[in-house]
Amino acid sequence: MKFVLVLVAPRGKVSLTEAMVERVRRSVAGGEVAWLSPGEAAEVPCMMVPERAVIDAALDGAAVDALCVKSRGRRKAVLVADMDSTIVTGETLDELAAEAAVGAQVAAITRRSMAGEIDFAMALRERVALLRGLEIGALERTWRRTELMPGARELVATMRAHGAVTALVSGGFTFFTARVAAELGFDTHRANVLLDDGSCLTGMVAEPVLDRDAKRVVLHEVAGMRGVKLGATMAVGDGANDIAMIGDAGMGIAYHAKPVVRAQTTLHIDHADLRALLFVQGYPASVFRS
Repeated sequence: MKFVLVLVAPRGKVSLTEAMVERVRRSVAGGEVAWLSPGEAAEVPCMMVPERAVIDAALDGAAVDALCVKSRGRRKAVLVADMDSTIVTGETLDELAAEAAVGAQVAAITRRSMAGEIDFAMALRERVALLRGLEIGALERTWRRTELMPGARELVATMRAHGAVTALVSGGFTFFTARVAAELGFDTHRANVLLDDGSCLTGMVAEPVLDRDAKRVVLHEVAGMRGVKLGATMAVGDGANDIAMIGDAGMGIAYHAKPVVRAQTTLHIDHADLRALLFVQGYPASVFRS
């Protein structure tokens, strides 16, 4: 069959049962079910992309993600991932701002920027300006509080083990992307550079700012480095500055994303963790690496 409908439940919250999957299979006139992880993920081959309302009715309101992709070319040779609220659980700039006692001000600007209400580069400069005079030790303290998103280790390690090139690209800062990339094994990372005078932040960021267009360019560059077409790439993110790279990727995923991102993307993960990005490529949990 031309398509595969992948169902993924959030670990520890909802169990994907055989009855649920069978209801979905019947509703989409699907083929034989294959389990990728018992109670967590299953896939159903189908001839066409089913309507979301049909799937939702079959799931009867259960918090289960449903992603329909083409059967051919599911496994991707490139992964380009956003960092904040995607590979790590929080927004590192907001956390850093808390160190400078301007957390509420910066978080408000971040929300508007990620929702696409204001220009990203302008918003970044405005937020960084509020950090002027913050001693650089605050960066290390913020890093120590940073937590990885569940499934992040498996996602990067498994794709790399199967020959994929992985890139971390962020509108945040290289101080954090370098550490996250080293921790998880990303092949490369790109982000903005915070400027300091040797002891304190200057309130400025190096130009040019890495924005939504730059993220899209990175996707193209990494695909070229790997020697593959864009159809063999996967991109994942949650904010407005991720829309361009998600749109250009062969498999673009909106991960627990802002409404403006969901409105412009086809594949959404709203409940499960990053393991879902492996399931949608057809990897069974039995081959996951960590």
